[in-house]
Amino acid sequence: MMNLLKEAMAKGRATLSEYDSKRFLSCFDIPVCREGLAENPDSAAAEARKIGYPIVLKACGADLAHKTEVGGIALNLKNIRDVRKEGLRLMKIRGCEALLVQEMVKGARELVCGLTRDPQLGPCVMFGLGGVFTEVLDDVAFRIAPLTLGDAREMIGEIRARKILDPFRGEAAIDQEILGHVLVSLGRIGLEYENVAAIDINPLKVRPDGKPVAVDALVVLRKER
Repeated sequence: MMNLLKEAMAKGRATLSEYDSKRFLSCFDIPVCREGLAENPDSAAAEARKIGYPIVLKACGADLAHKTEVGGIALNLKNIRDVRKEGLRLMKIRGCEALLVQEMVKGARELVCGLTRDPQLGPCVMFGLGGVFTEVLDDVAFRIAPLTLGDAREMIGEIRARKILDPFRGEAAIDQEILGHVLVSLGRIGLEYENVAAIDINPLKVRPDGKPVAVDALVVLRKER
């Protein structure tokens, strides 16, 4: 864990790549989607065969924090030809260092979780409605770290759209035990790793069985003083 942070900071990077961000988070038992890193379109096709179609292909790099704005994501790819075609396109994007091959996670619900540092309060954990609705609806709750599981459960129940936690369109209720552990872990990171300035997990997608999984994440590093 520390090596990922130290190496990135030694290179003067402001963030971890999406791949390294999720590797870091997984060390704290935060569930992440199945994925692999590929150097080129051919190796991306090999990774896609391991994961199984359909897949998501992303441009990956420490300077690619906002991939959507530069067309750095290709969704629902169903065969080798599409992976190679999109892989060639993504590799041309400025800042692309590799290709991230991910499972296409099913599920109708998207949440957001994160960590911020308040100048007075210190590390704070955030939870709310995710995906495209994060900024539009601004339906989020905050807690100061550290969090207990009880704190996390209270926080989860504070969002206005809390009915989304219940069974939804044929999908199971969200596993609040797993969700609570994610929030507690984010608080722990904030207390134990002062060189982590912020964390953004968006979306934390909910599978049809109710289990949440991070499909996109970003760890922002603090500037050395």
